[in-house]
Amino acid sequence: MCGRYAASRDKATLVREFDVVAAPAAELPADYNVAPTKQVYTVVDRAPGSEPDAPRRELAVARWGLVPSWAKDPAVGSRMINARVETLTQKPAYRRAVSRRRCLLPADGYYEWYEPPDGPLGRGGRPVKQPFYIHPADGSVLAMAGLYEFWRDPDLPREDPAAWLWTVTVITTSASDDLGRIHDRMPMCVRPDDWGAWLDPALTDGATAVGLLTPATPGWLAAYPVSREVNNVRNNGPDLIEPIEAA
Repeated sequence: MCGRYAASRDKATLVREFDVVAAPAAELPADYNVAPTKQVYTVVDRAPGSEPDAPRRELAVARWGLVPSWAKDPAVGSRMINARVETLTQKPAYRRAVSRRRCLLPADGYYEWYEPPDGPLGRGGRPVKQPFYIHPADGSVLAMAGLYEFWRDPDLPREDPAAWLWTVTVITTSASDDLGRIHDRMPMCVRPDDWGAWLDPALTDGATAVGLLTPATPGWLAAYPVSREVNNVRNNGPDLIEPIEAA
């Protein structure tokens, strides 16, 4: 799964990198320990107002952890931070979103935890896992494929902006051979040449949309061990992605 990632690019940088034409007023701070339920930037192609044939690229702010429109309690989002690419068109929570509400989640890189087969044991006799930071080797932006949904609070008037909750999930796939030794899953990343096709709201066939996604090319992503300080969501800062000596 993908449960933590780093996102330090500011709004102006993301506007340039993704050719965005509409951006939110809010500016999110650099975050080197993005965790579920936090506010994150997301990139979408949406039709403004009543112009279905004129979609525009937007940078928006959403909460990480998808809440289906039919959910009775938004708390379910904390359990829906990832969506497996293999079952997107089958699961009720994702089936409609993959057909109509696809997005990109910009990141610098993400974290995964490796369990050494003969490593030290921690509390309760459980193995101590080593966090790794995984990122594009060339320093480019990591555009994670995602889905988004809108959930309305039935206790508030429909026209009240506070009644609407925008949420997202990260699509995951089997890890490539060079990263599978760390963890068996990884985010599905979209290359720049495929951003337009993935975001295109005119594409409403979920199976076709899923077919646009391909695993990362071996060697594109680099990985190195980092401090266990990232384990605590209260810790933040660029020091979390500094490499440490491998044990």
